[in-house]
Amino acid sequence: MGLALIAAPAFAADSAAATGPDRERARMNQRVFDRVWTEVRSQYYDPELHGVDWNAARRTWRPIALNAPDDRILYRAIGDMLDLLDDDHAGASPPAVARRQDTLRQRRAAIGVSLRPDPSGEAWVIEQVRPGSPAAEAGITEGWRLITGEGAPWTPEQDIAEGQAVTLALVDDEGVPRPLTLTPRMMDPTPAFVADRSRPGVLVLTVDGFEAGLGRWMGEQLAGLAPETDVVIDLRGNPGGRLMEADAVLSCFLPRDRLWAARTGRSGRRVELRTGGGCGDLAGPVGNEVAVLVDANSRSAAELTPAALQEARRAVVVGTPTAGAVLISQETRLPDGGRLSLSRADFVTSGGVRLEKRGVTPDLAAPLTPEDRRAGRDPGLEAAVAALAGTQAEAAMAVRAVPTL
Repeated sequence: MGLALIAAPAFAADSAAATGPDRERARMNQRVFDRVWTEVRSQYYDPELHGVDWNAARRTWRPIALNAPDDRILYRAIGDMLDLLDDDHAGASPPAVARRQDTLRQRRAAIGVSLRPDPSGEAWVIEQVRPGSPAAEAGITEGWRLITGEGAPWTPEQDIAEGQAVTLALVDDEGVPRPLTLTPRMMDPTPAFVADRSRPGVLVLTVDGFEAGLGRWMGEQLAGLAPETDVVIDLRGNPGGRLMEADAVLSCFLPRDRLWAARTGRSGRRVELRTGGGCGDLAGPVGNEVAVLVDANSRSAAELTPAALQEARRAVVVGTPTAGAVLISQETRLPDGGRLSLSRADFVTSGGVRLEKRGVTPDLAAPLTPEDRRAGRDPGLEAAVAALAGTQAEAAMAVRAVPTL
């Protein structure tokens, strides 16, 4: 059933009415909004749009978007309209955010935080703080919130530049306001993939995103690995990325042509996903014991991968339940340089499980508390290493129990 009435929020209407846009701004607002609305109507994986009356949504949100004086109000209106789909993959990034995403692996001006939207719509949650960054030096930690409601001094819709101070309306993890002024500085990019061999008998592969080259890189790390070495794949905070790289990672551990998922697009046609290789120059999948670390910020490909390994009984999954945001999406550039992300296909695992709004439930729960974070502890990694050590110990005991004939 379609929505008969969609109420527009007072904040957007009031703000837009107070300072209307000039003619050029209004024209660009129209182009951006109409592109988003049309793309959803014609390309969204569910032709029924989950029962949302998309024409009513247009009548409600288009006037607000066209009258937006800045990117904050324009993209807030677009985002609220997309929220009607109840789909975590349906979202629009303003030009400043898109520019930061495009330069993620480049040297650039930064304050050193990674953000995700707060469900309230009035704030962003700090997911990560980069060591040695202005944010870290100011004492900001994961779990703080950046307030971005009306009157906020800086919001993610704005660019930052080297040496130009920005004031952040922050609230710490105990709810105490902590307004801070930080000066961005040029910082080298962090690597997308990191291999840690500091623990004897354990290889920890941290993957920040399913970016180009991941499968090949993972194959290089696994090549020649001693059979007794345990492998931990850390996907915590990983937003996902390329589906072909998820397949490449699975090819490192599962036989070729192994069914691991199926997707269904707008036409209703089902397409099976089978491992197709791509794990570097490995002759075949490795046989090492494997654990995968996940948390509530593991999304998309970072959920599909542990789900496939879990169903194949190839890995133990450790951490906290994942986000449940696994619809297969594609991105479209918008006329102002922003970006639209839109789900183009539904997804089920090889076992027929639909992970959307459900996520992956770990085999072993290992939550990270604020106290752990402040103390520098990592209970998830410790639990993963212990679980793998226990698996090998049990196997060794079983071998010793077999009598010699």
